[in-house]
Amino acid sequence: MKQHIKTTFAFLATASAVLLTGCASSGGLQVADVGSFHIGGKQVALSGLPEKELRFTPSSPPIKVNPNGEFEVEQMYVQYVKLAAPKAKFPLLMWHGGGLTGVTFETKPDGGEGWQMAFLKNGHDVYVSDATERGRASWARYPEIFSSEPFFRAKQEAWELFRIGAVGSYSADPAKRAALAGTQFPIASFDQFAKQFVPRWATNNAPTQASYDAYVQRACPCVILVHSQGSTFAFEAARKFPNLIKAVVAVEPSGGLNAAQVDISSMKTVPHLFVWGDFLDQNPTWKNAVQPPVLRFAEALAKQGGVVDTMDLPKMGIKGNSHMIMMDKNSDQVAGLIQGWLAKQGLMK
Repeated sequence: MKQHIKTTFAFLATASAVLLTGCASSGGLQVADVGSFHIGGKQVALSGLPEKELRFTPSSPPIKVNPNGEFEVEQMYVQYVKLAAPKAKFPLLMWHGGGLTGVTFETKPDGGEGWQMAFLKNGHDVYVSDATERGRASWARYPEIFSSEPFFRAKQEAWELFRIGAVGSYSADPAKRAALAGTQFPIASFDQFAKQFVPRWATNNAPTQASYDAYVQRACPCVILVHSQGSTFAFEAARKFPNLIKAVVAVEPSGGLNAAQVDISSMKTVPHLFVWGDFLDQNPTWKNAVQPPVLRFAEALAKQGGVVDTMDLPKMGIKGNSHMIMMDKNSDQVAGLIQGWLAKQGLMK
């Protein structure tokens, strides 16, 4: 019996080695750990709300449900993949944008590998999170806890604001949509992409920042790769914790810090890279409202003596990128450019 057990263990060990070898041959990965955690948030107590009768399934009897009690709210969710022998000095934290979740960086809507896998292959431990109120972070009752109701992104808004098509080019009929000429976004997968949209709130910035700050204090020192609306949270975290954040890669940031209102001098020790896609001048929202404050912030940070670099992809001869660069057909090419910048900052072993 003991010999049988030893043989079984030997077989399992051999099978595990084969699986790892197969993983290494296909993706070049030797993974040491995959896990997740929730962080941040607080306990809130509700009282005085009426009970309701609900049927949990169509065939179940009605049950009284009491909505009162203590609840954990405002937390965020983090999943990590740690390599057996990372080549990067620090983990890479990927922060998503507005109305989205960490799925942004996972498998692309067309089924291709996303940036989570791309940067794992480049030797980084990668952390992907769902911010407060999004995805697996969960949300809370309103107006009892969250002070406002959620709002939702329509597909037309995403099609136009994410610069997949020009203003007025969206149609409910996919065959009638007109994409921007030369777009890198896989337009046949747009409806699949839209399945990722989640509700968001306009009144949760403070608790979201608090959760991100707690996350940084737990997972860092680190590098942050942030997209769109998440940028302001990353910039503020870098301002508060410049000793923990070794670099910020801001991919199409939609917000920046106002140097006239807050002291950004602490951030000059944190290298920043700004990555911009195509068609910005063709979208009035980006051209007139979104991008200018970010450019002013970057200029102010550079004046403080910080490392502030910009990858304007069209000016580099890389055409057609949408707001969702990590989902575009040339996402691996852009990831390679970012990887080169990280190496230049001395962040690889």
